[in-house]
Amino acid sequence: MNINKVYFSTDEDTDFLPIIPISENDSEQDKNLIIPAIIPLLPLRNTVLFPGVVIPITVGRDKSIKAVNEAYKTDKLIGVLAQKDPNVEEPAVHDLCTIGTVAKIVKLIKMPDGGTTIIIQGKKRFKMLALVEEEPYFKASIEVLADDEKMLDEDFEAYTATIKELATEIIQLSPNLPTEASIILKNIENASFLINFVSSNLNSDLKEKQSLLEIEDIKKRAEKLIELLQRELQFAELKNKVASKTRSEIDKQQRDYFLQQQLKSIKEELGGDTNEREIAQMKKKGESKKWPETAKNMFKSGIEKLERMHPSTPDYSVVYNHLDLMLDLPWEDYTVDNYDLKRAKKVLDNDHYGMTKIKERILEYLAVLKLKGDMKSPILCFIGPPGIGKTSLGKSIAHAVGRKYVRVSLGGLHDESEIRGHRKTYIGAMPGRVLQNIRKVKSSNPVMILDEIDKIGNDFRGDPSSALLEVLDPEQNNSFYDNYLELEYDLSKVLFIATANNLQNIQPALRDRLEIIDLSGYAIEEKVEIAKRHLEPKQKEAHGLANVKFKISDKVLEKIIESYTRESGVRELDRQLASIMRYEAKEYATKNKIKSILTQADVEKILGAPRYSNDIYKIANMPGVTVGLAWTYVGGDILFIETILSEGKGDLKLTGNLGNVMKESASTALTYLQANAKKFGIEPSLFLQRNAHIHVPEGAVPKDGPSAGVTMLTSLASAFTGRKVKSYLAMTGEITLRGQVLPVGGIKEKVLAARRAGLKEIILCWQNEKDIKEIDSNFIHGLQFHYVKTMQQVLEIALQ
Repeated sequence: MNINKVYFSTDEDTDFLPIIPISENDSEQDKNLIIPAIIPLLPLRNTVLFPGVVIPITVGRDKSIKAVNEAYKTDKLIGVLAQKDPNVEEPAVHDLCTIGTVAKIVKLIKMPDGGTTIIIQGKKRFKMLALVEEEPYFKASIEVLADDEKMLDEDFEAYTATIKELATEIIQLSPNLPTEASIILKNIENASFLINFVSSNLNSDLKEKQSLLEIEDIKKRAEKLIELLQRELQFAELKNKVASKTRSEIDKQQRDYFLQQQLKSIKEELGGDTNEREIAQMKKKGESKKWPETAKNMFKSGIEKLERMHPSTPDYSVVYNHLDLMLDLPWEDYTVDNYDLKRAKKVLDNDHYGMTKIKERILEYLAVLKLKGDMKSPILCFIGPPGIGKTSLGKSIAHAVGRKYVRVSLGGLHDESEIRGHRKTYIGAMPGRVLQNIRKVKSSNPVMILDEIDKIGNDFRGDPSSALLEVLDPEQNNSFYDNYLELEYDLSKVLFIATANNLQNIQPALRDRLEIIDLSGYAIEEKVEIAKRHLEPKQKEAHGLANVKFKISDKVLEKIIESYTRESGVRELDRQLASIMRYEAKEYATKNKIKSILTQADVEKILGAPRYSNDIYKIANMPGVTVGLAWTYVGGDILFIETILSEGKGDLKLTGNLGNVMKESASTALTYLQANAKKFGIEPSLFLQRNAHIHVPEGAVPKDGPSAGVTMLTSLASAFTGRKVKSYLAMTGEITLRGQVLPVGGIKEKVLAARRAGLKEIILCWQNEKDIKEIDSNFIHGLQFHYVKTMQQVLEIALQ
């Protein structure tokens, strides 16, 4: 039902006016109403009048006014017909419907503006038979149509109940409908009037209302009305649903707007919007920033994008963090290098004892930089055993040069994105570690230590070693591309220093870009100096003994080094000194005094019995046992090789977790002895009657390499000849079937290991003599070297 028309209708050309229902008594009086055969006609433009319904009409057309006045003067009856087309201003007879309603003019009112308003009440339906007159108004002969109410039975009550129910639901779904409407419906008992009243107020077009008026059978009219009501109910439900949804959306928008306005007011009270302030600060910072044109343009574009975005959107933080990184990076900010070579040498000497080769290399770099003013930084790589100060040396270099220092730990790194950075759109994306540390130190030319470069991992996530190629290539790193930054960054001024324990574990392509500097282990004298200058003061400070006077003599330090440590570096020595300082701290806290000089007896009391003894190398009890020298990633070490003969058929057995190269060296040595048995005084038949078993102790430790060749030869020769090997003698070198001795590497580490072990003589290949000359003579004082060319010379020196 039309909410706005439930009680409204129109005449030909006027506004809506209220519809007024009649009472049950009025319908009773209509039974005695006499309707003439010819009556004036009143065309209605946009409504249909039903019997029993009262509507007000404002009459505006001349013909209609004359017809109304004439009818009102006589019997007050007039025929009301609906126009087929409401847009026709002056309708002819063919523009009118043939079925209409005879109405009684209840009241005629002359309006102040000259118009006429009438209140008419529908009485009976009629059919227009013929038009009698057209002027001065329409007058037609009609036939009155009566509703057959005899057809109403008990079943018809279901129709009326349904009509009332549907109409009531429509009223309830219409918030603007007066509450009296449902009360009126409830009080109507006359079925015919109920149908006419509801039909009159339908929200249907004029044709459908006219069709209802024209239906003769009242049951069919009721069925048609129910159909129209159901359609109108569905439309009302849908309209109500849409209105409710729209209202909730509008309410939410209004609520959000209200809260935003409140938030804006609060922010203004606090000094303005936080995000706007941050963007303004970024702009200001970017204007004073020194950076390349490409970076400047990208920053400007990012700021414009950020200003268009709402802070609650996910991309806002991505763009903001990217711009924040660009602002934090020191694009063209460099620290000033200190070119004072004397000062740099003094700083390096104070911080580290020894390491002459590395110090000379750094001074060379500074000298070139001083003369040229600008150069690409070299990529240095310090190779050496743990604990010799590779990483701390980098810090000293930064101090000497006057640059900032940063350390990047690469041990166990397996994701390429850790070097190159992640794409910035990923969750948790970050720039690579190189740019992160550049950002942290606020300088584009720091000393950057790439620690443990030989321990980089490699898996399905990428190869970090390959990602480092661009970082560590002086020809490429001036345009290093980070995936997060999405710009090229100049790393050519960074002084990269890599550290590693084992050169073999570094990828060949990466190794090719590095300037390798070998750091061998420390001699005993060097360790004593390091302990006196650095370790002892550090441990005193760490244990609260800085102001307590007591001394550890050089002899005592040598005792600690020889009897309690076996290493190339000084980490274990540092731990032993820490143990001594803890004991002294406890003594001082308890007794408030300690001995001023620490003796060797005190050391044994604090550290316990000596862990290592040089007496085990005084081998003079049995043939077949020799001492070799080996190189490991933790420095040099000594290696026992034992050979024993047993009854058999000349088989060779090898044990001790040996690698293929060592097994081949043993086979080569045995074959050489067999081929030259008479030369060395060995009965050739003995090789067919004896089985030789070569064993290298500490079988849990894998061993490999060619350095044990001469040692295995000496061990086999000692066993087969029965001659003992000299005491305190060690050897190293590779052998061939031709009887030659070839040079091997790691000589300094091996010689220092022999010195630590208390050995006195060493056999080396003659080509390794140059390596011995590079070692400080003070560190190898007391060692006797034998340089040999052939395996025969080895046996002549080694066997007693």
